[in-house]
Amino acid sequence: MGKAIQTKKWSRRLKVLAAALLTVGCLQVPVYAAESDGQIIRVAMFANLGSTYKSTTPLITLESSGRWNIGSESGASITLPAGQIRFSADGFRVKVLETGDFKTAAAAAKLLQATSDKPLLFTTSLNGKATYQLYTGNYATEALAGQAVARVQKVAAAQLGGQKPAVTGSKRLSAGVYSSLQEAETAQASFASAGVSSYMVLQLDGGSQGYAVWVGEASSEAELSAFKKSVEASVPGVSLSPVNSSNSAALIIRQDAGLSTDTLKVAPHYTIVGSEAKAFVQGDGSGIKVVERSGRTYRGDMEISIVSGDLALVNVVPLEQYLYSVVGAEVYSSWPAEALKVQAVAARSYALQQGDRFKIANVVDTTLSQAYNGMGSENDKVSSAVDATSGEVIKSGGKIVEAVFSSNAGGQTAHPSEVWNGGGDVFSNVDSQGDTSAQAGLQTWYHVLLSTGVSGYIREDNVKELTTKTDAGLAKVTVTAQNTNVRPVPLIQSNVEPVAKINPGNEAVVLAKVPQSNDYAWVRGPFTSAQLVKTLQGKTTSTVPSSISTLEVTKRGPSGRALEVTANGQPMTVKYADTYRSALGGLPSTLFDIAGTGSYTVLGADGKTASKTGSQGAAVLSASGTGTSSSNALVVMSGDGQARAVTQGQSFMIIGQGNGHGLGLSQWGAKGMADEGYDYQAILKHYYQNVTIVKE
Repeated sequence: MGKAIQTKKWSRRLKVLAAALLTVGCLQVPVYAAESDGQIIRVAMFANLGSTYKSTTPLITLESSGRWNIGSESGASITLPAGQIRFSADGFRVKVLETGDFKTAAAAAKLLQATSDKPLLFTTSLNGKATYQLYTGNYATEALAGQAVARVQKVAAAQLGGQKPAVTGSKRLSAGVYSSLQEAETAQASFASAGVSSYMVLQLDGGSQGYAVWVGEASSEAELSAFKKSVEASVPGVSLSPVNSSNSAALIIRQDAGLSTDTLKVAPHYTIVGSEAKAFVQGDGSGIKVVERSGRTYRGDMEISIVSGDLALVNVVPLEQYLYSVVGAEVYSSWPAEALKVQAVAARSYALQQGDRFKIANVVDTTLSQAYNGMGSENDKVSSAVDATSGEVIKSGGKIVEAVFSSNAGGQTAHPSEVWNGGGDVFSNVDSQGDTSAQAGLQTWYHVLLSTGVSGYIREDNVKELTTKTDAGLAKVTVTAQNTNVRPVPLIQSNVEPVAKINPGNEAVVLAKVPQSNDYAWVRGPFTSAQLVKTLQGKTTSTVPSSISTLEVTKRGPSGRALEVTANGQPMTVKYADTYRSALGGLPSTLFDIAGTGSYTVLGADGKTASKTGSQGAAVLSASGTGTSSSNALVVMSGDGQARAVTQGQSFMIIGQGNGHGLGLSQWGAKGMADEGYDYQAILKHYYQNVTIVKE
């Protein structure tokens, strides 16, 4: 178990700083009480962790249906009514314009929204009037912000009214720290009446708790010094001191007016200042929605900080509640209860074994760890399976197993050497016959050859079988509707054009009948030489040829998965065998065969084989003697009666089984075993060797 997954309470109780209530500009400070007596897991959603994990966003928008709290470990806290709040990171921005007309600001924001310079619209009160301030950014450096000025000015020129966009930074001045909210509001009002933008600030560090009022957003010391003189001259009696942003931990509180570019919709906006600053957000128990994460709602609390200059969002949630979502996202709730229990124990074991893998978190919310979609993937049947196995984990040698799993092993799980280039006592290749359950009830597809020489697939409900056959005994079909699509693979792919369209009366030769591509059995392609050369680039440790005429699997592991793929006789070596999945265009698994559509192998009477290419010019022996093929496609049949078309021009079809790396648990295999009556512990011990199931 990693240091970040603990049984102690994850956050301390925070003290009350004030009792005043502020809605949209006002605050109330309550007790912050995100507590749990069970195990807690930290799930990173947004974070810049370099090569380990990178998913970033310039804004984080959270929403709650009830009252909620924002606070820090030091004791600072804010209570807000139901609704939305936004967070951003302090840094370099471009201030585009400042206007009293919302429509002008919103129009400029809408134009910028379509560019890489994302807009950020605030509202404040200056000289007793509502004012709208439009920014873009953040930018990593002042130079990058400077480059953005010209772009922004060009896009929003019609709305600027003579104003010139300018770079802003994080150099600010403090008017002081106040012991009460009322004192801070009074100080802020004096700046507003003088036409000077100021910001209420909640201090997050333990040394200076309370509220401060800051002014300025300079990008240089010289600019800050000139601004200080100007403000002190316009606001009588004010004394300003520089803010040390590098040592500060604070939330700048502003009002976001950019939730909609059509109508004015205001929400509190918190800009996080300081590399050590952390803000904790606690909802009312109904969940917290993360707008930038597809609007999903999550249990637990949220921690927001700055990591490597970018916003980081971590969901801090009780482990068992996390599993409610993970199990529901990873497998179907309609599966047998024993299969759901299998997934619960495997997912729990995997999560607990991760430790501090992601530095600020134990896991991430993608399939890089485990699929985690929040409360939307929860289901009563799934939750019951999690509860029924509460605390149970898989152990080997006294340690929790990193219980990796994949969707479908394709009939046999992978050996570690086929995935990790290593071995292990827990993982081995075992039969996984239950994987075939993935194709139960799926439609059949006809693999057909058209008179034009094109081959492809037509779904069974569009096919009408004919009584006539070819001279070789192959069946013929036509279709039942006009412009019926002939697909490149036995699957409807909305983003892939059909290879042809045929109409009733047009005949096609049936080469084979196959199930619809699924997690167990699939077909991908055809891939041209150019496509393969492009996808192999950067994925192999060997030089990729400029053109590929032959492609074949030349080495296989214990389960039959590809360990080496050769192009033109040259091995396309990869760091890990499983990398062949991405190297060959995103294949479901490495348990596959490759068929060149423009080549075939002939076994001679002398027992020797010869490779042939192309459909034309092939010697054909018929009842009338020996002739030469001159058609667009040549049908060849294997000794077991399997037919396929050989076409002019070489491309490659990849036919495989399984979905995922295939190591450890096969989810569909577990479902198949559960269908046959096996209980969850027997299933787990089938897929993980030399293990025990214990309750922690």
